[in-house]
Amino acid sequence: MTFDRKIEDVGLQRGASRLTPERIENTIRSVLKGDTGAKLKVYAETCMRCGLCSEACHYYMSHDGDPSYSPAGKVHQTLGEILRKNCKVDADFVYQMAQIAYTECNLCRRCMHFCPLGIDTGYIMSMMRRICHKLGVTPQYIQDTAHSHSATMNQMWLKDDEWIDTLQWQEDEARDEMPDLRIPIHKEGAEVYYSVIAPEPKFRTQLIYQAAYIFNVAGVDFTMPADPGWDNSDMCMFTGDFEMMGRLKKRHFESALDLKCKKIVMGECGHAFRSIYDMGNRWVGWDMYPVEVVHSVEFFWELVSSGKIKIPEKFKEPITVHDPCNIIRGRGLMEQSRNLAHALCENVVEMTPNKEHNYCCAAGGGVINCGPPFKNVRMHGNKIKAEQLKATGVKTILAPCHNCHGGLEDLNHFYKLGMDIKFFGDLIYELMEKPEVE
Repeated sequence: MTFDRKIEDVGLQRGASRLTPERIENTIRSVLKGDTGAKLKVYAETCMRCGLCSEACHYYMSHDGDPSYSPAGKVHQTLGEILRKNCKVDADFVYQMAQIAYTECNLCRRCMHFCPLGIDTGYIMSMMRRICHKLGVTPQYIQDTAHSHSATMNQMWLKDDEWIDTLQWQEDEARDEMPDLRIPIHKEGAEVYYSVIAPEPKFRTQLIYQAAYIFNVAGVDFTMPADPGWDNSDMCMFTGDFEMMGRLKKRHFESALDLKCKKIVMGECGHAFRSIYDMGNRWVGWDMYPVEVVHSVEFFWELVSSGKIKIPEKFKEPITVHDPCNIIRGRGLMEQSRNLAHALCENVVEMTPNKEHNYCCAAGGGVINCGPPFKNVRMHGNKIKAEQLKATGVKTILAPCHNCHGGLEDLNHFYKLGMDIKFFGDLIYELMEKPEVE
């Protein structure tokens, strides 16, 4: 396969320019030793080249069946080449591998559901990213975000006082609507430690407002931390910097443990949820996480189904539900998501396919975080999702994930779909029974 779609990125260029043959070979061998290498080699040797994974990939489907975009094709161009050449590859190859692994695979694992042997291409691409990270060949934009997190313990470079000021500001705003509302900060012994990603205080403060309002009406005993560790996002997981990923997740869990909270309830984000329940905890040596972790889809459904939040009148317009990869394929929250959607909406129109077989938004897996040089890769690489959305005939999408929101908003504008995208929190706040203000 000929790789003829190289995109200029300063991070990839600078990193590749510093490589030597010895460094490349030694680094690859260091990653491929032990269990990791054994697992990758088993995947490479058991693949039957049957092609059943191809139509599972939105990139392949959106590029008229170009085999170089198929999951097996991407493995052939990366891990396959490494194994064929016994780790003796050059800097141009590393650049190509980085572009494929970081920007042409969302790690969505849809292909795994179609593979008769259960080959996990998402894991393979993650390990290709790991090699690239250790070689210093990473897209500049996502590396800058990872650096922000490593320096300040949040990806948006918020200062400690800015974080607390934002919580107090949202509490003050919400008290105009509910005079007794509180956002308890650093309260020891609370039932719930509410956890968000850094873009919320930076760009989507209304989500903090809405969650606080919902929790106060429902009588939830919750707190939000004051100390660093509050940001549950994790671009380091996607760059391949697992050491930093472990440090971030350790601090996040320790923050909840320090406050003696019983469970972490996470906001509507997919990758952050995966990094806490499945990745970061393992990297720091915990078989299981030390505090129960619950996604907001689960928690909101619990509040609505128990009657703590009442929905007197449902959303009337037709609406469809997008399935974020990391909470659906990764965690199996299909039924909770649908139960909540039907509790809130009169007319839920399913996409085809849906649930664990739904197409990815093409933003997750860190791809949207690779920045402007690769935006068109996402747009052209997910024409199939735009067609899927258009076929529903609806004008509103429920998408309980930040990166999915960003990706779907980009698709909406690029393909002129004319659709509105909502979080579950948006709808609950809009529809819920609210106490009268005296």
